Amino acid sequence: MKNIFSILLVSFTLASCSSFKAQRVDSTKSDEKAMEITDQWVQGDTERVVSEIIENISKHKGFKRYLMKSGKTPTVFIGEVKNLTSEAYFPINDINDEFLNEISSSGDFILVDASARENILKEITYQHDGMVDPNTAKSIGKQVGADLMIFGNVYMKPATRKGKTIKQYSINIRMTNIETGLEVLRTRSKLSKYSEQSSSGW
Repeated sequence: MKNIFSILLVSFTLASCSSFKAQRVDSTKSDEKAMEITDQWVQGDTERVVSEIIENISKHKGFKRYLMKSGKTPTVFIGEVKNLTSEAYFPINDINDEFLNEISSSGDFILVDASARENILKEITYQHDGMVDPNTAKSIGKQVGADLMIFGNVYMKPATRKGKTIKQYSINIRMTNIETGLEVLRTRSKLSKYSEQSSSGW
C-alpha cells in the first residue's frame, strides 16, 4: 500500500511539473517569444524586411524617374525571390507571399498574376474547343502585358565561435524594364540574428 501511495505521489508531481499553457499574442509579442526559442527566420523577420523593401522602392530615385517618364501606374510581373541561403527550410514562400501582398496593398502597381495567367490560358483554350457558346467565349490576346519585372534573391552568411552564432541575411530585389531590358532599381534589406548556446542547450 505504501508503494502504491509513493507511485501516485510521484505521478502527480510529474504531471504538475509538465503543465502546459498557451495564449494568443500579437505579431510583436510573437516575434519576441520566437527569439527565446529559435534563431531561425520567423514571420516577424519577413514582415520587417518586406516593409523596408517596399519603403525603399517608393523612395528610389530611379523608380521615381521611371514613373515621371511613363506617366502611368506601372503593370508589374512579380518573379520569384529565390532562397540562396544554406538553410533548406528557409521560408522563402512566406517572403514571396508577403511581398505580393504588400505590393498589392501599396496601390502603386497593377499586378500581373503568373499563376492566374496560366489558369486563364487553360480556360480560354477550353472555351475555344467547342464546349462553350462562341458568343460568350473570350478571345486570346486581350491580356495586359507587364511593363516591369521584379525578382530577387536571399543570401545568408553565418559565423560561429564558442557557441555564439551570427547570421547575416541579405534580401536583394531588382526591378527591370521588360521592353528595354534596363534596370529601373536595385535595393536590399539586411537583417542579422545573434544567438548563444550553452553547453546544456539553449
